[in-house]
Amino acid sequence: MPGIDKLPIEDALEDSPQTRSLLGVFEEDAAAISSYSQQLYQAMQRIYDAQNELSAATHLTSRLLKEYDNQRFPLGGDDEVMSSTLQQFSKMIDEISSFHAVLSTQLADAMMFPITQFKERDLKEILTLKEVFQIASSDHDLAMNRYSRLSKRRDVEKVRLEVMEDVYTARKKQHQTMMHYFSALNTLQYKKKISLLEPLLGYIQAQSSFFKLGSENLTPHWEEFLSNIGTSVQNVRREMDTDVLSMQQSIEDLEGASDPLYLPDPDPARIPINRNLSRKSGYLNCRNKTGLVSSSWDRHFYFTQGGNLMSQARGEVAGGLVLDIDNCSVMAVDCEDRRYCFQITAFDGKKSAILQAESRKDCEEWIATINNISKQIYLSENPEETAARVNQSALDAVTPSPSFQQRHESLRPAAKSRPKASHTSSSDSASLSTLSLDSLVAPDTPIQFDIISPVSEEYAGQAKLAGQTGRTNPFGESGDGKPEETEDSILQQLYMVRFLGSMEVRSGESADVIYETMRHILAARAIHNVFRMTESHLLVTCDCLKLIDPQTQVTRLRFPLPSVVLCASHQENKRLLGFVLQCSGSRAEGRPVSVCYVFESNNEGEKICDSVGLAKQIAFHSDMDRRATVKQKELDKEEERQQEEISKQKQIEKDLEEQSRLIAASSRPNQAGGEAQVLVLSNSQSEDSDTGEEGKRKGESEA
Repeated sequence: MPGIDKLPIEDALEDSPQTRSLLGVFEEDAAAISSYSQQLYQAMQRIYDAQNELSAATHLTSRLLKEYDNQRFPLGGDDEVMSSTLQQFSKMIDEISSFHAVLSTQLADAMMFPITQFKERDLKEILTLKEVFQIASSDHDLAMNRYSRLSKRRDVEKVRLEVMEDVYTARKKQHQTMMHYFSALNTLQYKKKISLLEPLLGYIQAQSSFFKLGSENLTPHWEEFLSNIGTSVQNVRREMDTDVLSMQQSIEDLEGASDPLYLPDPDPARIPINRNLSRKSGYLNCRNKTGLVSSSWDRHFYFTQGGNLMSQARGEVAGGLVLDIDNCSVMAVDCEDRRYCFQITAFDGKKSAILQAESRKDCEEWIATINNISKQIYLSENPEETAARVNQSALDAVTPSPSFQQRHESLRPAAKSRPKASHTSSSDSASLSTLSLDSLVAPDTPIQFDIISPVSEEYAGQAKLAGQTGRTNPFGESGDGKPEETEDSILQQLYMVRFLGSMEVRSGESADVIYETMRHILAARAIHNVFRMTESHLLVTCDCLKLIDPQTQVTRLRFPLPSVVLCASHQENKRLLGFVLQCSGSRAEGRPVSVCYVFESNNEGEKICDSVGLAKQIAFHSDMDRRATVKQKELDKEEERQQEEISKQKQIEKDLEEQSRLIAASSRPNQAGGEAQVLVLSNSQSEDSDTGEEGKRKGESEA
């Protein structure tokens, strides 16, 4: 016999859409079995009824033959040969009738009883378990809906415990019902074979016995076949009994092991949080906006597939794409009055999603998993090991609060290890090496530790310092009416950075300026106990650098790319990077102002600097192409103008030649007679006429 398809009882607690889809296939199969069994039952019932009718008709025939002698026929009633013959037929038919009666009894026991029992007991049990499972599933959904609407602000202990108890009871009931339902459906796969084979086997055996009673018509081949069928039925029955015992044991084991998972918010001390996952799946609530200020929450099954976040509603066969989470950002957020919410923002910042998990453990695991996927760890050979190593490095790289004072001295690079900028000449490097590092920073320069909000008044001054022009509004849009530069930009790179501070510097020709600014800012943070850092998205394009708010997507600051004169990362701490911005304006003497901005990233300092350098190269080549195009257009215009001048000169020469021909023709003597008049022009008159005609033509051509 081929293998038996079975529902995985171990997946009953997760209740994923895949499990529900597989359950739907088994339910559809059960419905098909029920329909087919009903038709087969009706056919076999007709056979049984026909056999009973045949047995009754045969017995009636035998009785009628016995009563032949008692019949009074007008003619031939005394034919003894006919009477004895009919009596012999009566005995034979009576014997056949007894054979049919035995056959009817055997059909009732071996054919009708198994299929009737399967129809009345097994199929009805499946329908009953299906109704109980649907009720338990509905109760669990209602309990989870009530639990999801628990208020974080008005956290009443009694209400919370009552709701959690309801979730525990509903989930346990659903789990138990689902496991028994799965077991019944799995058992049905065996019983459907038995319900089809046993009645047929009983029917054939009854007919074989019936035929053996009359004559030896059965061949050894039939007997071997019937023997094999009987053996197979017995093997299936023994396998069914073994598998039923195994499923019962699995149900008992899973009930004991799944008891802690019935609580929607388990204790993290008992079930630790795994931050090294590269894939995850589970139910989440997604916020959908239904109006300007109103929103609704829908519960779907979410799972990660490569670098994509997918969602799947219950009953759907496949999932749909929600977000591309490669290079995305994810963080926990406070959303309305719900707990365990987090927000995912795509790499371009144009699309985001707010989701709610069931527990703190689930929320933190989702955030850690999406962070791992955003770093494309899932592409490595051993994702969990790589994620563990990257997360440990990130924990070591994140600057804790008390570490500023202990580490700011170590962040100052040694003089011999500081590389010089590639565009600085050897003489400039030698002169800079003789200067004191402290002289690179402007004296008495205030340090700005936070980014000024675009809606504040200081933002206008900051925008001017960054080279911005035009009016600003609270929505982070410029008022000059120009379109967004980054829409058609060739390069668009988005990074997560934390702003450490900015200050004015004297020079922007060496990377030492950035290193010294980092030392000053980190030392000032440690001295003044400033540990808060503003997290932003740094967007690098061929036109500018933008600092974008991760939540509101409002542009906090914009730095034109031509004003970025230097960008470098720290040689010893790859998390630190900075760039020098030079713009017009001055505090005192009209000289250009240079400001150094320092940021902290997730070990992407060199990558960000490379992106800025690539953007400047692309911008330089684009500018050269634009200038070459403008120059080519000017050359084309000059050549066109010269062609027009040449065309005008040729037209003038042609007109002069035509005039000379007319004058020569008018000066010939009249050979036809004396009636013609001759017009003689002097040299001065002809020259004046030619000059007048030429001026007239020039005026017409100019007009």
